[in-house]
Amino acid sequence: MSPELPRNLRRLTVWLLIALAVFLAVQWRDRQERQTRFQMRGAAIEIRRGRDGQYHWPGEVNGRSVDFLVDTGASGTAIPGALARELHLKSLGNVSSSTAGGRVTGQLVSADIVLRGGVRVSGLHVAALPALGPSSLLGMDVLSRLNLRQRDGILRIERDDAR
Repeated sequence: MSPELPRNLRRLTVWLLIALAVFLAVQWRDRQERQTRFQMRGAAIEIRRGRDGQYHWPGEVNGRSVDFLVDTGASGTAIPGALARELHLKSLGNVSSSTAGGRVTGQLVSADIVLRGGVRVSGLHVAALPALGPSSLLGMDVLSRLNLRQRDGILRIERDDAR
């Protein structure tokens, strides 16, 4: 056995351990950021803008955890077509939607939406779009039921129970 082999093996081991430490540090930082991005302040919900410049609101579609992008420019809520198939959501018909990428066609489905912080919408008609993903879009069909205020990278949300 060459004396170079153990030395090279030690170097490789050190570099692998450094890479593992960097990977774990990045994963820990991402986890911490996700946890502090969403906070309840009394009856209000506060969501900090993510690194991608978007507001992410954790929630569920028919019990499946999803990441919703808050999209005040979208009239309706949309989910990936693959998620609708996984959840066996029945198609209510075809739907055509204008997106930043152009016109897309998908299926209209009914789903129960639960957002972290206690916001619930049952039987919401959502667009299941084949090219959407991995995040779902939370549109004005849900957001218009809430009081929204954005300031300094924080979206503050309060329920408007009068609507």
